[in-house]
Amino acid sequence: MLHRTTLASPVGALTLVADETALVAILWPDDRTGRVPLEATADNPDHPVLAAAATQLADYFAGTRTTFDLPLSPRGTAFQRDVWRALDAIPYGETRSYADIARAIGRPTATRAVGAANGRNPISIVTPCHRVIGRSGALTGFAGGLAAKQHLLAHEQR
Repeated sequence: MLHRTTLASPVGALTLVADETALVAILWPDDRTGRVPLEATADNPDHPVLAAAATQLADYFAGTRTTFDLPLSPRGTAFQRDVWRALDAIPYGETRSYADIARAIGRPTATRAVGAANGRNPISIVTPCHRVIGRSGALTGFAGGLAAKQHLLAHEQR
């Protein structure tokens, strides 16, 4: 059984999900069913990982935190986890293209696969998939919606 709590945020109510020891997901208010496959969850706002995640996310939205220090356990394929680790390396306030991420993981021709893995990132915001944009600089698909992506990018530019 996984533990969950909901956090009000400037980009909507986020559902935080943890196993016994680590954060496994941050879900958007209108998240597509099945985007992040999870087993049953139960409300547990006092779970220590969820409490730490809620505090750090609140600090991020308040502008006092630029990095996160949380135990993470994203569930995905080896390729997806490689992409998500590359996302973790994008500094606060900066962006990268899907092609940049493909090159960073040693798969320069896998731009579309990188886009698909980015879209399945289970730990949005903490693993900053919002920092990935199109090669032209255009905002592209985002699980939380383009308005949320724009908000997060603008927040990091302040």
